Amino acid sequence: QVQLVESGGGLVQAGTSLRLSCVASGRTFSNDPMAWFRQTPGKEREFVAAQSWSGGDTYYVDSVKGRFTIFRNNPKNTVYLQMNSLEPEDTAVYYCAAHTSWRSLPTGVNEYAYWGQGTQVTVYS
Repeated sequence: QVQLVESGGGLVQAGTSLRLSCVASGRTFSNDPMAWFRQTPGKEREFVAAQSWSGGDTYYVDSVKGRFTIFRNNPKNTVYLQMNSLEPEDTAVYYCAAHTSWRSLPTGVNEYAYWGQGTQVTVYS
């Protein structure tokens, strides 16, 4: 059974940092892209960042460029999201996701086969 488990969320003040972690089990994703999405109540799930299996390709949504960094540790089957200079607008439930083909690096929700349960990030001003 494949599981993705996120951790690291919390309640923080604007301008500070958090690091989210996502550990995968039941299947290795060392050859597949992994990504982070986020969702707020009443809104669709939004792409945040994705990284190819090698780390050579990385995409970010414009609103987090320069503040967030996605990186992975393939031997540990783990992907991270380092979030700096957090803003209240970053408040959301953050989900990690895993794709199942190394041939592409998608940004669409429907293109990812495996999802974690989410971790809440709340940023107050």
